[in-house]
Amino acid sequence: MNTPLIPRLVLLAAGLVTLGNALADGGRAMPAVVPPAYTAECAACHTAYPPSLLPARSWQRIMTGLDQHYGTDASLDAATVKQIGGWLQANAGTYKRVTEEPPQDRITRSAWFVRKHDEVEPSVWKLPSVKSAANCAACHTGADKGQFDEHNLRMPAGMTLRQRWAWRD
Repeated sequence: MNTPLIPRLVLLAAGLVTLGNALADGGRAMPAVVPPAYTAECAACHTAYPPSLLPARSWQRIMTGLDQHYGTDASLDAATVKQIGGWLQANAGTYKRVTEEPPQDRITRSAWFVRKHDEVEPSVWKLPSVKSAANCAACHTGADKGQFDEHNLRMPAGMTLRQRWAWRD
């Protein structure tokens, strides 16, 4: 089959844009296959974080400490823990940014998170529309898909003019 040059170039450009978008967040996108238990159990209370945001050891500690999950009993049956834990381990972050194990295994305390959010005033995290730094979806419209690029940000409701000015991203 002899495809004309122009359509081939268009396909190549589209592929490169797609690849660029996939890599723009440093591999933080949600894996294509997500266990329904992860969505049902974890996303019921907070953002379903892409496993690549933490290293495997952090996920291991989180999954073995669900009875005291950041102040809440998030215990699950053994089969569900095994399923979700295995998936988190298999998809855990391995790139440079995630090699550190952040304090208390909190994504929001990792060095890269703090650096990426240094322009956000501490008072913004306390807004009723945000509640905490762990509520990624308050600002990142694609958080549920693991898309945290700066092109799809929205300023959360209730920000003052000063807070908006400080948030120059």
